[in-house]
Amino acid sequence: MATLDRRKNRAPPQAARSDRHAVLIANGDLREEANRVCWPAQQALEAALGKAFAAAGWRLSRGHAASKSRGHGFIASAREGLDVFAAIDPRAPLVVAEAVWQYSNHVLPGLSTHAGPILTVANWSGQWPGLVGMLNLNGSLTKAGVPYTTLWADDCASPTFRRHLESWLGTGAVHHDTSHVVPLAAVSIPKPLQRTADRIASELRRQKALMGVFDEGCMGMENAIIPDRLLHATGVFKERLSQSALYHETMRVSDAEARDVFRWLEKAGMRFHFGRREATDLTKAQVLLQCKMYVATLRIADRYSCDLVGIQYQQGLKDLLPASDLVEGMLNDSKRPPVTAEGSSRVLWKGRPLVHFNEVDECAGLDGLLTQRVHEALGEPVENTLHDIRWGDWDQSRTTDQWVWVFEISGGAPPSHFIGGWKGAEGHRQPPMYFRLGGSTLAGVSKPGEIVWSRIWVNNVAGQEKLCMDIGRAQVVKLPEAETRRRLEETTRQWPIMHAVTYGVSRDQMMARHKANHVQVAYAKDAAGADKAALTKAAVAQSLGIEVHFCGTRGHGVSPHLRWDAQ
Repeated sequence: MATLDRRKNRAPPQAARSDRHAVLIANGDLREEANRVCWPAQQALEAALGKAFAAAGWRLSRGHAASKSRGHGFIASAREGLDVFAAIDPRAPLVVAEAVWQYSNHVLPGLSTHAGPILTVANWSGQWPGLVGMLNLNGSLTKAGVPYTTLWADDCASPTFRRHLESWLGTGAVHHDTSHVVPLAAVSIPKPLQRTADRIASELRRQKALMGVFDEGCMGMENAIIPDRLLHATGVFKERLSQSALYHETMRVSDAEARDVFRWLEKAGMRFHFGRREATDLTKAQVLLQCKMYVATLRIADRYSCDLVGIQYQQGLKDLLPASDLVEGMLNDSKRPPVTAEGSSRVLWKGRPLVHFNEVDECAGLDGLLTQRVHEALGEPVENTLHDIRWGDWDQSRTTDQWVWVFEISGGAPPSHFIGGWKGAEGHRQPPMYFRLGGSTLAGVSKPGEIVWSRIWVNNVAGQEKLCMDIGRAQVVKLPEAETRRRLEETTRQWPIMHAVTYGVSRDQMMARHKANHVQVAYAKDAAGADKAALTKAAVAQSLGIEVHFCGTRGHGVSPHLRWDAQ
């Protein structure tokens, strides 16, 4: 399937050329092991695209050669990206093909000045997160104000894909249905909810909030950085912290304190899958270091009076400490190991989360802060997290006849979201190709229930940046163990997973509209409560100057009378 995502700051260039030749680039990871492991999937996608272009009477050639010595053909650094673009015809139709996770900063400088039409395309596969990588690049291009078209496909030989590809080749555009999106101005907010929203927004503007950022720009995610002037308008300011300070503080935490945190996790019911080989297995030593990082994060956040924090980890801490993901999930839960201020008996954030935004995604951080305050005001669960929009498929068990998304993330998911809570939480070693020093995941299967999903993103029209929010509703469904296992094996089995059915938003509509690799989620007690939470958060965002659009329908269906703008 395919879609169009054109920026409005300038008309997209026409793809048609007399030589009927397009250039392909493949952006990859900074970590060479990941590039080598994932290279066969990229080769398969490129071969399929080459056949599709040939069927349309076009030639598709690589803009940079694969390296036998490196074992792959990805652009693997920002410098390499600059060199590749220096040798490409600046007006050539350009295809960015992604079957893997990619670092957008490798190619964004070249794409920002490319005069020819740009197509981003991904295979529909959960194996290596090419869909996630493409969505991140799309969000980064949107923030940069660069026009592009985006396509994805289960099968590049399908008539639908071929038709959309031919449209892009001929006109530089692909039509896509986005009728599921309605502006907040068309939606009636009940007066009691509006009053609650106004109070929350007023308090935030008056008292302000500090976003603790342990180094910006995780893995080249340009779309995850909010420009200061846009953030300040919401009443939120960055406290720029260093991961070197976090490392230092981690190493200062005592072994006894780390053991206390670990014993709490075991007593709560979390199961760790330990082995003996540090290079490939999860070890207790790795987990104890994560417990120290957890204590250190809370103490630094307390020292600077932060209201929320985000840890970059990659690439900053990856060569010093095990993964931060277990830490992040603990922070995001109300029920977690107690930590006292250094030299004091005062428990830090007792009985409530310290909002953490995975991969220092500041858009997710702002969303998480608003979510926490809205849900607290409404008496709804405050725990929230981001997930990757990793993949999706029809339910092979036929438990439901709905399209079911796989929302999945390495870290940040709170156990309160899992079936069984902490007793449903498991710790697996992070995949070695991404996480050399290992560390435990905080894995679990999300419980069935009603959720609000949302995404804050930066738009750029004619050089003018503004904050936007898309918000909608979904249901988390429970699938049989075998179907859950199938989906985990198709993605990353060590990570927490959420089976989500979006109300009134199809797969292709989500892919067409969404401007990020991440989506924010939070539970409510029931469907009515989730609808109220979505309406209230939308009103808060609007009061803070964020442009808001509702997506899909309210809870329990796709009927027109459930549209957000239905009167």
